Amino acid sequence: MTIRRGEDWGGAEPVPADAHVVDSDRAAGELAAAHRRTDTPIPPMVLTGGDLARTLGGGRPAATARTRVAIDLGAVLVDGRLHWFVAHLVARRSWLRGRIVVAANAAFLGRWNIAPRAHPGDGRLDILDADPSLGDRWKARRRLPLGTHVPHPAIEVRRVEATQIELAKPTPVRIDGHDIGAARTLSIRVEPAALDVWI
Repeated sequence: MTIRRGEDWGGAEPVPADAHVVDSDRAAGELAAAHRRTDTPIPPMVLTGGDLARTLGGGRPAATARTRVAIDLGAVLVDGRLHWFVAHLVARRSWLRGRIVVAANAAFLGRWNIAPRAHPGDGRLDILDADPSLGDRWKARRRLPLGTHVPHPAIEVRRVEATQIELAKPTPVRIDGHDIGAARTLSIRVEPAALDVWI
C-alpha cells in the first residue's frame, strides 16, 4: 500500500483473530500503554477512527480492514511517569497566546493537517514548536486545514527520534486528545514499528 508517492506503508494481510477494534486515537494509545506498563506485546489493532486512521487513509468499518501497517509509538516522560501516544502530544496553555509544542506521529489533529510531513512509520516524530504573534496565529489557523501553515519563520519544525523540551512554566499536556497534567520538562522519544494496525 502506498499512501504518498514512492512510500510503501504496508501490505494486504488478513486481520488476526485477536485484533482489537479501536475507534479513536485515545483508545489505541490506552491499549498500547496498558501493554507497555505490563511489559506484554501490544496486540494487533484495527483502526476505525481517529487522526492516525485518517493519516493512514483509513477510518472505515472494521469489516473492510485489509492492510497491515507497522506504526511507531510516541513516549513521553512527564514528572517521572511514562506515557505513550499513537497520534500526537500537544503542550499549550492557549491556541491564541503562549508557546505551543506538538509532537506528531499523525499528520492530522482534528480537522487540521498540523504536521503535513508526519509519517507514522518512519521512526521519527515531527516536533512543531511555535510562539508566533497573534496576527500570525490567525493566518496560520486559516491555513491549518490544508497544512500550508508551514514553513513559517515563527514555527520551528524538526523530525526527531528523541528530544527534551523545557517549558518556561507548567503547561497543560494532552496526548491523543486527553489531558495528562501540566509539565515543565518533556522527554519525548519514538519507539519505531512498535505496533501493527490494520486499516
